[in-house]
Amino acid sequence: MRKALVVGINHYDKAGSLYGCVSDAYSVNAMLERDADGSRNFHTRILTATGPGQEVNRAELRGAIQELFNGDSEIALLYFAGHGYVEAAGGFLCPSDTETGDDGVSLADVMTWANKSAARNKVIILDSCHSGVVGKNPIAPVTELSEGMTILTASTEEQYANEQNGSGVFTTLLVDALGGAAANLVGEVTPGSVYAHIDQSLGAWAQRPVFKTNVKTFVSLRKVQPPLELGDLRRLAEFFPEPGFEYPLDPSYEPHRSGNEKAGVPGPDSEKTVIFAILQKYNRVNLVVPVGAPHMWHAAMESKACTLTALGEHYRRLVANGMI
Repeated sequence: MRKALVVGINHYDKAGSLYGCVSDAYSVNAMLERDADGSRNFHTRILTATGPGQEVNRAELRGAIQELFNGDSEIALLYFAGHGYVEAAGGFLCPSDTETGDDGVSLADVMTWANKSAARNKVIILDSCHSGVVGKNPIAPVTELSEGMTILTASTEEQYANEQNGSGVFTTLLVDALGGAAANLVGEVTPGSVYAHIDQSLGAWAQRPVFKTNVKTFVSLRKVQPPLELGDLRRLAEFFPEPGFEYPLDPSYEPHRSGNEKAGVPGPDSEKTVIFAILQKYNRVNLVVPVGAPHMWHAAMESKACTLTALGEHYRRLVANGMI
């Protein structure tokens, strides 16, 4: 079972209301609920506060978070977009009925419920101001995460989380990442790849995301269509049986001609052109580069070769070790 609690709070009774948190929550919920092929991913529950009479109060938020981390699910994921508050005693998630900020849901409590959860993977994603304080012991400057815990926040303890064009800057990048921008070559989006995507997209002077984790292996948050068919990817070790191997090419691999070829140049070989098409796919995703030629076409027509990039060698090892 994969559970996700998605919270977006625009309306606040006493604090200043926000504008993009509810739409952000729905965007994240849509990504988490289904994989790219439409199959079920997370069983989601969404809480939104859009105005008077449609609020998320402290008791409701607190109870929903506790319920999320109950049980022994494969993964329990919390996403929160709304006001955050921090003081010397720690940080808080602010529900609609907050008055002072420190009357919200304590992040220390959230961490206690998550750390004690029997869920095999716990993921906390916060798009709120000062959210980087989560997981930090207010008494000692250390991060306390149980095994299987991952935290991803929009900003550091000292920073505000910004909105732009009616959406949180952080969540916009998060949705892009879940949509496939952070997927690996087998189509999996992990917390680590999400953070890498967001980190690379925000400059040194912008709000800085925070990533904390204590895992032995990353869990997949969503699956998308991979850029290569798995059958093609698994042939990597067949074509490149050892590190540094150069796959020899010749004109018979290339199905297209420029019309200026010299006499005696062999024509296309149907079996070789099928292999060359796969090698070209590798080239497009930076697994393979031509040797001594600007493009794969030239490498074939000039009887040169192609070889693996560092990324290609990484995936070759995975294939050779039976991990893909």
